[in-house]
Amino acid sequence: MDTSGMYVGLDIGTTSIKVIVAEYLEGQLNVLGVGNERAAGLSRGVIVDIDKASEAIKRAVKAAEEKASIQIHDVIVGISANMLKIEPVTGMIAIGDQAREITDQDVRDVAAAAIIQNLPPEREIINLVPDEFIVDGFDGIKDPRSMVGVRLEMNGMLFTGPKTIVHNTRKAVEQAGLNAQLAVVSPIAQGLSILSDGEQDFGTILLDLGGGQSTAAVIHDHRLKFAEVDPEGGDYITKDISVVLNTSIENAEKLKRNYGYADSSRASEDNQFPVDVVGQSRPSDISEKYLAEIIEARLMQILEKLKTQLTATNALSLPGGIVLTGGVAALPGITDLAQEVFDVPVRVSIPDQMGLRHPSFTQALSLVNYRGQMSEVALLVQSALAGNDQLVSQIDSQPEPQQSVEVSDSRHTKPAQSRTDKPKKQRGQGIKKFFTEFFD
Repeated sequence: MDTSGMYVGLDIGTTSIKVIVAEYLEGQLNVLGVGNERAAGLSRGVIVDIDKASEAIKRAVKAAEEKASIQIHDVIVGISANMLKIEPVTGMIAIGDQAREITDQDVRDVAAAAIIQNLPPEREIINLVPDEFIVDGFDGIKDPRSMVGVRLEMNGMLFTGPKTIVHNTRKAVEQAGLNAQLAVVSPIAQGLSILSDGEQDFGTILLDLGGGQSTAAVIHDHRLKFAEVDPEGGDYITKDISVVLNTSIENAEKLKRNYGYADSSRASEDNQFPVDVVGQSRPSDISEKYLAEIIEARLMQILEKLKTQLTATNALSLPGGIVLTGGVAALPGITDLAQEVFDVPVRVSIPDQMGLRHPSFTQALSLVNYRGQMSEVALLVQSALAGNDQLVSQIDSQPEPQQSVEVSDSRHTKPAQSRTDKPKKQRGQGIKKFFTEFFD
């Protein structure tokens, strides 16, 4: 099978590992295979056991291989934004004593010049994204190749992360028998894939509510400007349910998925369901509203903490509002709750791909889409980081930039209703005292 234009996205999450095989044909992203397996060896979005993580990756890859009928060797892997550092960099090289045409190698050389710096030993470069090239003083150039000049400069953004996180991710991928041909800071890929051009330009906040952690990222001027990670996510909600209702983690997860609401005002006191309680021979009946209060209490804490960070950067004044994604974003009522906390427009991004219409698949799809839309210049710049000749060799077969993965937006969903008649102080009064002590 011809695999040119075919890419594999690998999303290594705390609760699940997702692998998506897709190709571009006639301007469309076609998903050929999907693997979705329970994760192992991760805690709060970070790999803490490479052996367990690599085995889980193998299982997800095998499932995707069987559905796509191909063998997977190369993957695009997402790197979490934990302790991410973003800084502008500049590089400059002399083309020669006399003007000549700028080549692919010149682009790689100027990118390499931009990253010549003394990185702290505990940090590692993840991505280098070019903003513009300057040829003999003429700026704003996106692709300098074939132009004539004697001096080439590049301005870009450098993204670095903790060496432990990056190394463990690459090692787990390698141990699973795969080659990480490209690593991408997760919010960069998501921003390109699920935000419209206007949202990326004027400024939008991405909230990725995952199982192991929650990430707030600010996209402005088509760049990732800020990222903050809160080490709490859907797993914490599940643990809260388990502790409060005195039931197993497995039962708590089922309750969250089958009966959970993010917004307790939308849940009913009359709707009740049985819960297996540890130490009791018979199940206890729990109301839908009580379960929602447990869920809402933890979500309010997560969102309020992220709000503090976003307020400090003045991000909530950006016109794009907030776009929610990640598995927790599937909880009914999450849009209303987030709008109440942040007081800005909120929508949930859900992939339109058949069989993947769940926000937990957004990241894996974004990785594939990001790679498919990378320009030749972007590939050359990224290849300069570690002398990745494989990326360079792909340029000749690079397909034309394609359209983004289509995702649902607020125009296709019912507008959120105003919540001004429901003050926060009235929320979850029945368990407010318990959670005040529990979270502390």
